[in-house]
Amino acid sequence: MVKTEMKLYEKVLLGSAGTASAGVVAWKTMFPWIGHDLKVIKAGGKIKKQIDVSVLSLLIDKFEKHVVDTPKKPFIIFEDNIYTFEFVDQMACKIANIAKSWGLKPRDCVAIMIQNEPSFIWTFLGLQKLGVITAHINFNLRMHPLIHSILAADPKYLIVGPGDGMLEAVIDVVDSLGKLQVYVQGLDTLPAPHGLHSLDPLLAKTLPLPISPLVRQGITQEDTCCYIYTSGTTGSPKPAIIRHVKANGLGCGMCCIDLSSADNLYIVLPLYHSSGGGLALCGAIVSGATIILRRKFSASNFWSDVCRYNVTVFQYIGELFRYLLSQPPSDLEAAHKLRAVFGNGLRKDIWIDVQKRFKLPLIAEFFGATEGVTMMLNMSNVPGAIGRLSPFLNRIDPYPKALVKFDYSTAMPIRDKNGNCIKVAIGEPGLFIAKIPENIIKDGSLNVYRSSNEANEKKLVRDAFSKGDLWFNFGDVMTLDRNYFLYFNDRIGDTFRWKGENVSTTELANLIAGMSFVHDANVYGVAIPGHDGRAGMVAITLKEGLKLGEGELKELYDHVCQELPTYARPLFLRVLDAAVLTNTFKQRKVELVSEGFDLNQVKDPLYFLDNEKHTYSPLTTADLSKFLSSKL
Repeated sequence: MVKTEMKLYEKVLLGSAGTASAGVVAWKTMFPWIGHDLKVIKAGGKIKKQIDVSVLSLLIDKFEKHVVDTPKKPFIIFEDNIYTFEFVDQMACKIANIAKSWGLKPRDCVAIMIQNEPSFIWTFLGLQKLGVITAHINFNLRMHPLIHSILAADPKYLIVGPGDGMLEAVIDVVDSLGKLQVYVQGLDTLPAPHGLHSLDPLLAKTLPLPISPLVRQGITQEDTCCYIYTSGTTGSPKPAIIRHVKANGLGCGMCCIDLSSADNLYIVLPLYHSSGGGLALCGAIVSGATIILRRKFSASNFWSDVCRYNVTVFQYIGELFRYLLSQPPSDLEAAHKLRAVFGNGLRKDIWIDVQKRFKLPLIAEFFGATEGVTMMLNMSNVPGAIGRLSPFLNRIDPYPKALVKFDYSTAMPIRDKNGNCIKVAIGEPGLFIAKIPENIIKDGSLNVYRSSNEANEKKLVRDAFSKGDLWFNFGDVMTLDRNYFLYFNDRIGDTFRWKGENVSTTELANLIAGMSFVHDANVYGVAIPGHDGRAGMVAITLKEGLKLGEGELKELYDHVCQELPTYARPLFLRVLDAAVLTNTFKQRKVELVSEGFDLNQVKDPLYFLDNEKHTYSPLTTADLSKFLSSKL
């Protein structure tokens, strides 16, 4: 089918070369979907054009040029304070001079654990002035996941921001960080706790002397800019390598919606994440746009912020719009100046309601991955679509893509008798893979994660369709419609997605199985009506002779709350008489996922995460209704 359509397309294209109007008619007659392709080509062309220019310099070079060209222009607006490019640069210079006094050199690493506030941005920029790599630590992490996350990047120093119990979180783990030097912001004149140092006195006495670009002259686009952590948020976070060329590419991503210095970009997503700190922050640095920064998303304050600060572009994840739809209607919803929203995860069931109620001119939905090699775009406002996978686009794309048959238990492609991957039919779920161009493959491999060869290899599909080719496995299941629009179906393997975060089922199961009364734990994601993604559920079996009483339920609740960020805590608990296993003694999830927390199907004891009583409480019909209507 694809080959036939491509031959027809080429004939029409060649035959209509001399008559433009006839060509347009022919295109639309033979290929009614070609108009959508042209929109993607136009958007991709903008991105490519910007990338071709952008890779001639580093992100920090671009920021410093804005400082010279527009020193008094607002770069960040945060809690009604205006931080100009000039001021942010002065603070960045202070950080750079402090880091230089520590003896840091280009390619050294510093971990930063800072909330959404201006200090994250000038700390990042200050270290970039020296060519120092930054590891962006998720400030929700606690205990063992936090320890692993920090040490996985092998940093020389850790800089911790103020707020939300982060100081206490670091105090809890500092003895496990070896000789790592930890500096804390926000202590002011208070002495630092034992084992920590205060950064505030250093910032107060350090002059904002400019740093010569010669310090980083040896840094190239292939060097590492930063580490952004992906998946593994429940036990073993993996630092994905973001090279300078990729940081530049992320910064150019919003060129598809013409982000420019005239825009006010609203950022509520965490800066440690590839969306908030990658696409949005890097996009603002590349374009010179003004950032309207908020600590975290607030549905009740969203439209007042958007109108008050004349926001023109908003970066979203789909779940945020569900919260906005649940708010009472407001006159401000129609008074905004938003010209485009850019993001991912906006589901088909609310897309039309979002566009109609909030009168958004353009919803630019994309699909990508922190460690991925390509990005998909839906520039046609097609509800629920995450991009396009047409024969024509695939023919001209340097990163050809495919949906292939796969094994749910291994999250890897199924091969035919010749050893090749098998493409799925229209409407059939398939594993999404993208070909990696030879020019970015070194020594026959692709280094995706730092110091994790096993994790790197899991992301690669070798000899997919021909000997020697290499494809990237996104680990996502998608479907394709007859107009070649692509739709997200599910995640496979050991990860599910909840509240915009990826959660590792294997690592979460290991954490729970470590409890003294638990024999085995099987973790999976379950769909929640009215919510995107899948919420965590765990099915446990108890050690022989033991029962699950109030004490054990309380102990389990305290354990997950202490060890896990809120989005990774299992919302539901099921107690099995015996583990559900395959013939090869692997955990089987299919039936468990299907039954979920349905009280009509599940006869085993069911419990829910009861934050009012601070325990796991028995799940009843009344409790379920109340629980699902809460904020989960």
